[in-house]
Amino acid sequence: MSDAPFLNVVTEGDVTVAEFGPRCKLIEEPILEALGRELATVTAAADPPLVLLDLTQTTFFGSGFLETLFRVWKGMQSKPRPQLCLCGLHPYCREVLEITHLDKMWPLYASRAEALAALASRPD
Repeated sequence: MSDAPFLNVVTEGDVTVAEFGPRCKLIEEPILEALGRELATVTAAADPPLVLLDLTQTTFFGSGFLETLFRVWKGMQSKPRPQLCLCGLHPYCREVLEITHLDKMWPLYASRAEALAALASRPD
């Protein structure tokens, strides 16, 4: 397996953007542990704790990934006013989050630009 990172991380304004790369097209068990460690590192370093996960290249994830997101979210709770958002979701992935009502916990946006605009207008 490649040693390339799963995520390309950039900062846009105050927002840490974690773009899921080509290795995350299908997020399945074999990559979950390593991906989870990488996500935990990114979210722990985010200051302020505004994190946008760009899943534009991801076409599938299952319940194991939802568990990974919960662990990452729980780790962010030690910081003041954490915010985790997701964007660029393919229809299946969006449906999984909506059916499980996780779209109420983590806002979902169609595009990175839409998510960044929403986070920029967030009250202080």
